[in-house]
Amino acid sequence: MIRFILRRTSSLVLLLIAVSFITFTLFQLGPADPASAACGQECTPERVAEARIALGMDQPFIIQYADYMRGLVSPRMIGAPGAESVCQWPCLGKSFQTNENVSDIISRSLPYTLSMAVGALVLWTVSGVGLGLLAALRKGSATDKFIVGAASIGVSLPIPVTGLFLLLVFVNQLHLLPFTTNEINSPFGSLGPWAWVLNYVLPWIALAVLFSASYIRVTRTNMIETFGEDFIRTARAKGLAPRTVTFKHGVRAGISPIVTMLGMDIGLLLGGAVLTEQIFSVPGLGFTAVRAAISGDLPVTMAITMLAAFFVIVANVAVDLAYAAIDPRVRLQ
Repeated sequence: MIRFILRRTSSLVLLLIAVSFITFTLFQLGPADPASAACGQECTPERVAEARIALGMDQPFIIQYADYMRGLVSPRMIGAPGAESVCQWPCLGKSFQTNENVSDIISRSLPYTLSMAVGALVLWTVSGVGLGLLAALRKGSATDKFIVGAASIGVSLPIPVTGLFLLLVFVNQLHLLPFTTNEINSPFGSLGPWAWVLNYVLPWIALAVLFSASYIRVTRTNMIETFGEDFIRTARAKGLAPRTVTFKHGVRAGISPIVTMLGMDIGLLLGGAVLTEQIFSVPGLGFTAVRAAISGDLPVTMAITMLAAFFVIVANVAVDLAYAAIDPRVRLQ
């Protein structure tokens, strides 16, 4: 087990380095000029050149990349010559647009993404797995057909359609829910737990409609296969209670694909649900990443990209470790 964890940790570091290099390279090849953007509309070529020096963009590509990566493990100097300041590790640099520490931007954006991701995760997992299991237990019935049909519709609805429909009906027409506001100065928002729930329930539903549809279909298919295996028939032949056969033996063995999906989805959500945050104006990581990419803000783009990659990789490692605990047939080699 220790060998496995060490091997996956080293893979994590290598993947993060690869992601950072690709992101840095794509930024260099892009059309955006951060120096011109930072200088403003009325800017002379001389001031643009000064801005490039202040941003460190006058150096060759490999030196810029090496300097950035060095700052992740040790302090480094940033800023224009004569006005440099020490950036403590892990140094993510300063925003090209606002000159704000990128770590502060991440700290401000992450709680919004967490608020949206955690609630949506609970909602789609409970509904998706629960309805998928119910459909499997009622295979061929009207309940099964209704659930499968609803899942087919849900999986075909993109986030923009679902999100805009929810806003139109529940906010603009019925006035039952508020439009998402930026009140999250405490873990449950500055307006209290109930107001926090009302504030994020529409993004949760928009995400849950799409994700739970996939969970319903996968859970139903896998549980039907699991209920037909020999060890389930043996458990029933021994006279075990149907509840014990279903939940202790069937669900535990058939839930493995859901764990894989859950790990990937958690990583993607924590990296920033871009479309959902844009639609509901939630200033989370995805919302911030889009604005940074459009304006050519490399430090912010790099930091969020690497954070998203980190969440995805860590989620995959957690999934691998969870397999052995969930399914007794799985063994780590």
